[in-house]
Amino acid sequence: MMRRYHSITVSCTLLEKRAIQAKAGVTGAKVSVYLREILLNGKADGAKRPLPREVLRLIGELNQVAGNLHQIARKRQNDEDLNAVERAKLIQVAADIHQLAKDIKSYII
Repeated sequence: MMRRYHSITVSCTLLEKRAIQAKAGVTGAKVSVYLREILLNGKADGAKRPLPREVLRLIGELNQVAGNLHQIARKRQNDEDLNAVERAKLIQVAADIHQLAKDIKSYII
């Protein structure tokens, strides 16, 4: 990595400083890295934080639920009735969404 020896001073209010620090913190980058990325690239990607396994599992389940709902919506747009298996899947999807909401709540709290 190239050493950086030169600095630039930026004047701001205390409120602006806190806002910049908060935005840098969200990206996981130090303020200097965050500002340099913004100024040179127009955006700050920051360090990519790996998601916890539980969050990745929830994302996968939500994507699966979204796919099921998309299939149901497409069928209903074509004025097709749902058969017994599809209705059972819909009930299961609703239960899965309810459980996911509980899992997310328990993970956050």
